[in-house]
Amino acid sequence: MEHQGQLERRRLTVPDATPLQPPRSDAGVVIRAIIVDDEQLARRGIRARLERAGGYHVVAECASGREAVAAIREHQPGVVFLDVQMPGIDGFGVIDEIGAERMPVVIFVTAFDNHALRAFEAHAFDYLLKPIDDVRFATTIERARHRVVEREESGVARRLAALMNDIRPALGTEQGIARHPDAADAVATPVNRIIVRERDRVLLIDVGDIDWIGADGDYVRIHASGRSHLIRDTMAAMENRLDRGAFVRIHRSTIVNTSRIRELRPYSSREYAVILRDGTRLRLSRRYRERLRNNFGAFL
Repeated sequence: MEHQGQLERRRLTVPDATPLQPPRSDAGVVIRAIIVDDEQLARRGIRARLERAGGYHVVAECASGREAVAAIREHQPGVVFLDVQMPGIDGFGVIDEIGAERMPVVIFVTAFDNHALRAFEAHAFDYLLKPIDDVRFATTIERARHRVVEREESGVARRLAALMNDIRPALGTEQGIARHPDAADAVATPVNRIIVRERDRVLLIDVGDIDWIGADGDYVRIHASGRSHLIRDTMAAMENRLDRGAFVRIHRSTIVNTSRIRELRPYSSREYAVILRDGTRLRLSRRYRERLRNNFGAFL
């Protein structure tokens, strides 16, 4: 069962159907948040900043990882501010306990910059370094607001897709429809632009402007020209639409524009961190190393 309690909105219930949420701008949405830090002063600082910013409701404060696990399960928040180093269960342990796929949007709070890469790989949305910079904080919580709304809308889309999959056979609407077994593997002609629909407009993104693409639930997120765009697609389909001489898949959830790669750094015995020109760090997994080797040689 999926919990859709991340946003404090009034729900409209259709008899004998899944509750549906009325479409609204995210400007008036109040995001439920949990603050996790073993230092009371740090928790107070985050709460004060959230209260000044508005749009967030702190439903719990936790001084330990164990308290955080219980609070996340109970309150189902949209965002959790999660300290990295805590006695007992640390921030990464909290994610292990809940499960990365069931975690809310995670903003790690840490005094140690070397935790940043590991935080992102643990599905963190973002991280804040102590002492917290007010401008950075404001930017992060605004991005978090949009992400929570996108997740909520994604959940509605998944329920609708499941409903259609259930009722189509009964209605006979799939009769005569067949999919070629090799359709997903066919190599299409590379596209020059990607179409992105954003509420009241349609954007055309030049493929050459794309830095990297990441999986985001049932969607993919395109990072281009300092912005990110969410589209309903799969990583396999996106990979098939791009020029494989210019883009390479380095992880099951990551495709990168090879012209944006600045350097590679050893991450473990057989894995690398791929660092882009703008400082973005991405993980090159062993499974996809051969693909990058085809572009840069046999030194990997």
